Amino acid sequence: MDSNATVTGPGRQRAAEPGDDVAPAGVEPTTAWSEYLAAARQLDGVRRGAAAAAGEQARSAEAAREELTVVRTGLASQQERLRALGVPAISLVPSPPELTEAARSMAGGPAAVLAALRDARSRAEAADATLAARGRLRPATWPPRLRNLLVYGPLALLVPLIQIIVYAATGVGAASVAALICGLPMPAVAFVAGWIGLGRVFRANPGERLDRTVRFGALVCLVPAVLVTAGLLLALLAG
Repeated sequence: MDSNATVTGPGRQRAAEPGDDVAPAGVEPTTAWSEYLAAARQLDGVRRGAAAAAGEQARSAEAAREELTVVRTGLASQQERLRALGVPAISLVPSPPELTEAARSMAGGPAAVLAALRDARSRAEAADATLAARGRLRPATWPPRLRNLLVYGPLALLVPLIQIIVYAATGVGAASVAALICGLPMPAVAFVAGWIGLGRVFRANPGERLDRTVRFGALVCLVPAVLVTAGLLLALLAG
């Protein structure tokens, strides 16, 4: 039988015409296959997008945990400093409206939480900078020696200044001699007064002792008295 003939009825054949739709052997229709490939590509794109989104959320969550640790540490230190400055504890606790607003800002998932934490960290750092700038003007935050000099210094200069005034007013005489003699124990009196005054003027942080810099204070109280006494003694002897 001719391979190009087709059966038209019992015992009858006709030749295949060029317009007849005959698929080659082994080739499947392409419409269903194309739809399958398109659906497969779409599903793969969805899968890749979901994996990327999950990875991004995991990275944001990890970064948010690290940021939270840093923010907590900074806020704890800041609270201690503010309490030492006399800020009431209730003022350092967020109010209910502030908590509601914070919860609303973090409702968008790990990325939103990370953004909120970074904003909180920047605000805390700005507050620390403000406290540091103001602290430079507060003697309580100065180094102990420089801070204590504000108390020891005036007391150490008080009696020598009086001695100089008496000598300038009376010259060589009994008054100057009396002022000189009375000024001899005054360094010790100035040191004791300064030691007590430091406890009244400056307060130590909770759990700490106030550094009164005893040796430095004694030296500050002694040096002016020795210099003025030596000068007045030479002036009296010369007169």
